[in-house]
Amino acid sequence: MSNVLQKYLPEHAVENCFELIKANHVHLKIVNERQTRHGDYRKDAQGFHLITVNSSLNKYRFLITLIHEIAHLVAFEKYGRMIKPHGEEWKTTFQRLMVPFIRPEIFPNQLLPLLARHFRNPKASSDTDAKLAIALKVFDEKETDKNYIFEIPMGSSFRIHNGKIFKKIALRVKRYECMEVSSGRMYLFQPNAEVELLPN
Repeated sequence: MSNVLQKYLPEHAVENCFELIKANHVHLKIVNERQTRHGDYRKDAQGFHLITVNSSLNKYRFLITLIHEIAHLVAFEKYGRMIKPHGEEWKTTFQRLMVPFIRPEIFPNQLLPLLARHFRNPKASSDTDAKLAIALKVFDEKETDKNYIFEIPMGSSFRIHNGKIFKKIALRVKRYECMEVSSGRMYLFQPNAEVELLPN
């Protein structure tokens, strides 16, 4: 298992992650990319702890996602199944599990201050922390034809992963107000949402 992890994780994180997987009896599956999530955790009918993580993630995002999902398992085991999935119990568990990894042998220097800030109050998804998501994306391997919403000009049209087409209208505090072209309805997008810019 640890030699499989070497392919997906920063070198100095492999041993600690392997120990966490063993200690918590995790059945880890590395799966093809899913649009809607980076990973998930569930307990199956036989009582096994199943964690899936997308194989397409860069090694820093893979590490954050793996620890995020292990934190669900540990929080549920410690506090019971009635807690909120991303409530205070999960947050404190995620912080505690993640802190040993936030060091320069594991993460590049430019990510460390962003991670330190993010883990003061971790969110349900690191994608909602736009600065961290953009900094993590620098380490993605595949060149995509995607842009971030914040990069495209106001008034331009774009397509999202499900094929729907929107027009970028205005900035509302931190998020962008965009109109769905077919319905005329307004939606808010995170600045780091990845979209396909359409020729005007």
